[in-house]
Amino acid sequence: MSDLPSLPVTFRPGRTRAVLLTVGAASFVSITAVAMLLEGLNPGERLSFVFTATLFFGVLLLLARPKVVADETGVTVVNIASRRRLDWAEIVQVNLRPGDPWVFLNLSDGTSLPALGIQPGIAKQRAIEDARVLRELTEARSTVGPERHRG
Repeated sequence: MSDLPSLPVTFRPGRTRAVLLTVGAASFVSITAVAMLLEGLNPGERLSFVFTATLFFGVLLLLARPKVVADETGVTVVNIASRRRLDWAEIVQVNLRPGDPWVFLNLSDGTSLPALGIQPGIAKQRAIEDARVLRELTEARSTVGPERHRG
């Protein structure tokens, strides 16, 4: 097992997040500028442009939200519209198989939780490394031995 990072550690798709926030900000500025520069628009029409730009930026902010935070007591998975706190013992397995859009956490209750904070997207090697680190942290912090992990 390699050296594990000190906790807390946050995993998030940094490049994807940067692209989403940049596109969102640029779109907001562009659409708002067009609304202000177009002649013949009344204040309500200008406001509708700004509202649409704000709505679009808000959607991109939600898409940039996912992260996985590991600390001494467990893992917090923040996805687009949800947040779930897990104790280390609840995580049975950390999976990132070829073709998976993101990491899946197999849980002790028999369910699987997608963790969008680790996704191959435009940084495949980073996601593979983050998944490996989270897997090793889970194995090191679980209260049950490695025999509970099935492949």
